[in-house]
Amino acid sequence: MINKEQIQNLANTIFQDVVGYRQHLHMNPELSFQEFQTSSFIQDKLTSWGIPFTIMANTGVVGLIKGDLPSEEVIALRGDIDALPIVEANDKPYVSKNPGVMHACGHDVHTSSLLGAAYILNEMKAEFGGTIKLIFQPGEEILPGGASLMIAEGVLENPRPASIIGQHVMPWIDAGKVGFRSGIYMASADELYVTVKGKGGHGAQPQQNIDPVLITSHIIVALQQIVSRNADPRLPSVLSFGKVIANGATNIIPNEVKLEGTFRTLNEEWRAEAKRLMKKMAEGIAESMGGSCEFNIMHGYPFLVNEEKLTASARGYAEDYLGKENVVDLDIWMAAEDFAYYSQVTDACFYRLGTGNEAKGTKYSVHHPNFDVDEDALKISTGLMAYIALKQLGN
Repeated sequence: MINKEQIQNLANTIFQDVVGYRQHLHMNPELSFQEFQTSSFIQDKLTSWGIPFTIMANTGVVGLIKGDLPSEEVIALRGDIDALPIVEANDKPYVSKNPGVMHACGHDVHTSSLLGAAYILNEMKAEFGGTIKLIFQPGEEILPGGASLMIAEGVLENPRPASIIGQHVMPWIDAGKVGFRSGIYMASADELYVTVKGKGGHGAQPQQNIDPVLITSHIIVALQQIVSRNADPRLPSVLSFGKVIANGATNIIPNEVKLEGTFRTLNEEWRAEAKRLMKKMAEGIAESMGGSCEFNIMHGYPFLVNEEKLTASARGYAEDYLGKENVVDLDIWMAAEDFAYYSQVTDACFYRLGTGNEAKGTKYSVHHPNFDVDEDALKISTGLMAYIALKQLGN
């Protein structure tokens, strides 16, 4: 039977090292699919602990820890390793040394926490049965998503895990707490790239032109009806445009306008239908106003679903490890995560690690240049993940 206190003691032993790992990674962030130094850092740690590993998707690292007791059970733990193209605005000693690149989504926490969990599990392998697959995954932040590439390369085979667990920082939850939600949790995300073409000319002679700016404005407003009038009101859907480029001037109507946005929802059938309707509506509006529209959709991550039985078990283990008062309920979140790919092919549980602390200034949202974490969260991130894994294996 797994000794919870032993795991907690090992987590305390490795805590300062894990903080050091996190600060090293934070100072040396690398963009998606360019995480070569990060990958080498992970490999060096696993090598020093005698944990075998393979390389996938160029910079991904997949380690294996096999318990000494007899068991064929396998579980996977995942941490993502890439950073974002953001200029960091913090003034901490561990601020990013790579200009314009920042761990603004907590992947430094995820990687260092998984390393800490690996240390704990490796130290305890004489006391458990089963195999733990450690997935250090690149490229979560950009399409097609490192998860999809690693799955294609066989990360969920040889050995095949019965389930996969992931954790992600959450600044709105206080450090020392974690959050769970069963069932559908995060949204699908598709990227929209639209070019509206007309006929440019002098702004004082609109009768001689076909104004793509005006056409685009009609398209932006009209497409919101797809959500408000075609979607089931009980089904969350989000359509947002964040980039409009019309390179004209105060008195120049341009030839074309570029428009970029995102569409998110929680149902695959409606997702496909909504994209069909958006394309048809935009092209129809442009044609009716004398212009044309190229409506391109980059198919993104699917929605993320937490398998109910697995998530209920993991939540129960978290309550046992942390105390029931430190485990909170999560609401649906319309952000997207490529962990969703794992959840589409095997039982998955993606939970939230609280990193917020108002007094320490760590309440900024992820993807914000002032994002930071209360590193006290690392006191539980390693041991909890190890505990959930071992209990899930039946130890």
